Amino acid sequence: MHIVVNIAIIIVAYFLGAIPTSVWISRSFYKIDIRDYGSGNAGATNTFRVLGVKAGIVVFIVDILKGFLAVNLIHFTNYYIPHSGDYINIQLLLGIAAMIGHIFPVYVGFKGGKGVATLFGVICAISFYPTLIMAGVFFVTLIAFRYVSLASMISGLSFPVLIIVIFKETTPTLVIFSLIMAVLMLFTHQKNIERLLRKEEKKANLPKLKKKNREQKVS
Repeated sequence: MHIVVNIAIIIVAYFLGAIPTSVWISRSFYKIDIRDYGSGNAGATNTFRVLGVKAGIVVFIVDILKGFLAVNLIHFTNYYIPHSGDYINIQLLLGIAAMIGHIFPVYVGFKGGKGVATLFGVICAISFYPTLIMAGVFFVTLIAFRYVSLASMISGLSFPVLIIVIFKETTPTLVIFSLIMAVLMLFTHQKNIERLLRKEEKKANLPKLKKKNREQKVS
């Protein structure tokens, strides 16, 4: 029975992760398919690049929620001890299923994004405090350099450092997952790295602060 429930929630996690947020938003509100523009990926990074900061933030938040909710499907089971090795292993399986869904979404021809935001939601559900610091790293890097891809890579690379060095995590599967995640982050961003080196990567359209001229009163 446990195996049946586990398989069922993993399948649900895939379909949840497969929700093509950027594709549906681009088609519904902008009358385009986001995959036909920019890098061709159906993720938050390309949405920021092509559609701007408002659409990018919406896609980023929803994609995070996909990963977060997928991992929390474990609450439909009652036979794992919270925070035990088996509990974390099932959480990781649910998260991986959601990321596979995001990268290969059944709803739109199995052509999705890179899974960065969904991955962020996954690790947020499993390791909240390291993820909170990662979020800070992401936004500081984004504001400083205005490259979503660079912010994603740097925040992703910070995760194993936080897990292993700062928080001293001892669960083997989580440690291995953090290292694999960092490597995959670089692997899936190869084209972005090439564009960054050639100085051809497009910056995100972040809102600029407008300076207002103040009139001085003469007393």
